[in-house]
Amino acid sequence: MVPPGPIDAWQFDPFTPTEHENHLYGRGAADMKSSLAAMVTAAERVLASRTLKGRLAFLITSDEEGVAIDGTRAVMDVLQAREIKIDYCVVGEPSSVQTVGDTIKIGRRGSLNARLKIRGVQGHIAYPQLAANPIHRGMPALNALAAIQWDEGNAAFPPTSFQISTVKAGCGANNVIPEFMEVEFNLRFSTELDADAIKARVAACLDEHGLKQDKFDYDIDWQLSGQPFLTASGKLVDLVCESIESITGKVPQRSTSGGTSDGRFIVPTGAELVELGPVNATIHKVNECTNIQELDQLSAIYEEILERLL
Repeated sequence: MVPPGPIDAWQFDPFTPTEHENHLYGRGAADMKSSLAAMVTAAERVLASRTLKGRLAFLITSDEEGVAIDGTRAVMDVLQAREIKIDYCVVGEPSSVQTVGDTIKIGRRGSLNARLKIRGVQGHIAYPQLAANPIHRGMPALNALAAIQWDEGNAAFPPTSFQISTVKAGCGANNVIPEFMEVEFNLRFSTELDADAIKARVAACLDEHGLKQDKFDYDIDWQLSGQPFLTASGKLVDLVCESIESITGKVPQRSTSGGTSDGRFIVPTGAELVELGPVNATIHKVNECTNIQELDQLSAIYEEILERLL
């Protein structure tokens, strides 16, 4: 779950759904509890009118925003062990940008995190010849990593991006050269790269800048949050686009932007997957909300998808 932040900054209690001026307020109103409600009501209407030509299931987890170990990942392991295959999957991620249905996600970039610890030699700042400053040695290497053009992307994905999120050094005194410098960074990568290639290039850059020379050394820990995945085309993508156009009159943009999603655990099994949900302007923010009229539209789109697919 995403924490609400300072509750007194909210216009309404973040854990009490509140309707106000045609919007529904609350933590998860856009990301993505409203999507689930829209899916359930859509399924109720379809099931009340006829029998489906296939099986319909809802996969609801609580750890997608965290380590993502005991939710979708675990369910997919069980399904594969039972030889149960998902053919089509619609994920209710808040994919829309301006109005509901204007954008769908047909894939996501991979996400690779690193925690780098550079070691030098601590000493008095007035006697640098007796120390080895990990900041001075580390900063040129980090600058070089930030300047790398990792790839040019492709028709479905933007170029891979490198971003430093945290830099920590110092012992709390301004006259001490620190022993350690710690850095955290992330790469969101396209299908043009894989995690091993990224790791090798980072190691080569660090070594080129002498982080294992003289009095210096480093350790780096990697965490792969997800591989890139893509449903470039297929029955589901076309059907979702047709359903959106039928309800809203708009042709949605197909995108792979944004963060990761649990689609990373489903697509590798061979499923066709599309992400479609509310406008994402307020997700993870104070006063998260979604437009109620557009939520009704979203439910109608889900209903249309079910009618066409099953």
